[in-house]
Amino acid sequence: MKKKKSSVIVTVIIVLLILVIAFFLYREIMSRLGYNSAPGVSGQSAPAGTAAAAPSTGRNATSVRVTPVVLGTIENSVIINGDILASFQVSLYPTVAGKVTETRFQIGDRVSQGTVVAMVDPSRPGEVYSQNPVISTINGTVLSVPVNPGDTVSPNTAIYVVGDLSRLVVETFVPERFANAARRGLTAQVFLEALPGETFQATVDEVSPVLDPVSRTLKIRLRFSGPADNRIKAGMFATVSLVTNTRKDVPVIPRSTVINTYGSWIVFVVDDKNMAQRTEVTLGLENETMVEVTGGLNVGDRVVSAGQNFLSQGESVRVVE
Repeated sequence: MKKKKSSVIVTVIIVLLILVIAFFLYREIMSRLGYNSAPGVSGQSAPAGTAAAAPSTGRNATSVRVTPVVLGTIENSVIINGDILASFQVSLYPTVAGKVTETRFQIGDRVSQGTVVAMVDPSRPGEVYSQNPVISTINGTVLSVPVNPGDTVSPNTAIYVVGDLSRLVVETFVPERFANAARRGLTAQVFLEALPGETFQATVDEVSPVLDPVSRTLKIRLRFSGPADNRIKAGMFATVSLVTNTRKDVPVIPRSTVINTYGSWIVFVVDDKNMAQRTEVTLGLENETMVEVTGGLNVGDRVVSAGQNFLSQGESVRVVE
């Protein structure tokens, strides 16, 4: 009997604890909903059949940050990889077949147009011919020497590769889906692994008229804007942010303000009464930070930029700086 009585007492205590916890939880919920008191406590609950009071705008309001819809410029870009090349380079070939007897320049040397860079002996066993000179056709820097003295060459063998390093270009390949947007005059930002943290401006200077049938890409070349930078070397790896579309004086908001719900884009707009209004919007161009708004908002609207993921329609908010 004593065991049974003790069990009943424990059960009663547990039930009382549950009721007390439920009571305080109920009071907290009612407080968050805007009621000053719960039923049975000082004050009265809203009578049945009447509308509930508007949520309080006091300390229980959700704190948010807002940003206004403004007119701005937005650019759409594609990130691609490329290489730094000499703006112009040529391969120098002998005019006859024979044996290379002399190379007069090394990689990195400067040569002038008309300079003899190598000699080729076209003689055969039992025959003697005058040596044939290999002449540079441009002013530039020796980029490579594919042969050595004593090598046998033909008129199709490159003896030297000479390039103009005074003007460097970025060569890259645009994916097929962006091919129609690639045109001369487009601007781009170039980032080099050899110079981290720095950005170089460039402009599209050449666009191939055809796509590569294997890679389905379009070759383009960009020239650097501004004075030459001696730190940039041919052969460096480059990352190119190519601007494919630009729109000016259009409504823009931070990309972080937009929420995707079931295929629709929404934002929360704070009205004059500091109430959050759920608003569906249509979007245009976007980049890493901003997005163009083509419908649903007006310039000057205050859009929630922090705290919007926990808001609901008509909720009271407190705007903080």
